[in-house]
Amino acid sequence: MTDITPLNAAPDLAEQAYRAIIDAICEGRFAAGQRITQEALAERLAVSRQPILQAILLLKRDGLVIDAGGRGVMVAPLTADHIAQLYQVRSVLDGLAAREAARRQANLSFRLIGAGRAATRGRDLRAMIEADIAFHRAIYEAAGNPVLLQAAERNWNHIRRIMGVTLSQAGARHSVWDEHEKMLELIVSGRPDAAQQQALLHCEKAGESLVARLGVSGDAIAMTAKSANAPSSANRAAEPHSPPNPKPNPDSHHRRQA
Repeated sequence: MTDITPLNAAPDLAEQAYRAIIDAICEGRFAAGQRITQEALAERLAVSRQPILQAILLLKRDGLVIDAGGRGVMVAPLTADHIAQLYQVRSVLDGLAAREAARRQANLSFRLIGAGRAATRGRDLRAMIEADIAFHRAIYEAAGNPVLLQAAERNWNHIRRIMGVTLSQAGARHSVWDEHEKMLELIVSGRPDAAQQQALLHCEKAGESLVARLGVSGDAIAMTAKSANAPSSANRAAEPHSPPNPKPNPDSHHRRQA
């Protein structure tokens, strides 16, 4: 059983457990198809089984774990169909968010790009995922449509998981941020059509690449992320964690050199 850090006692233990398990899944420390039980999680997180049960119910609702038959659940597999469908929806939402942000000529900071490039130079997969999420969340917030953001957030944890797979590959990390930088330039310069097209191409490229890599199985994909992250996190615990919600600096259009 993968080690994860015991939790501090608090009223929101179920939420903490939910976040800790999500982090372990997104970072590949719980592989696709891996069986996990309430007893083992309760022991590792040093809590009773009740908050673990509540966390598992939330994870099942989100489609991140499924019934395994008998005792426990297992991490949902990553299938080509699921990734293709998820990215089909994501490309539409991301494209609309980029278009609306560009239409408003949103004053987004290029420090988002600098933070992302800095994260790619390290070995912390969680930091890379958070920087990527922060970039896209900033665009959604800049679009000025809270319903659009809420629609995207419904699949945010699935996106985080797939980002973990993508960013575990060293060659993909820098190209992702090249594409992000181009998208940001189009948004701040007020080019809605071009920004939307760039967002669509970015999503389509990522989705097609992942589907192509699923030639073996979803488990192989998950294990790739796990092994790539192992040197820096073999002994690191999955701590309770929530997706970031950065506020872009409205005063800066200057690109921060990575």
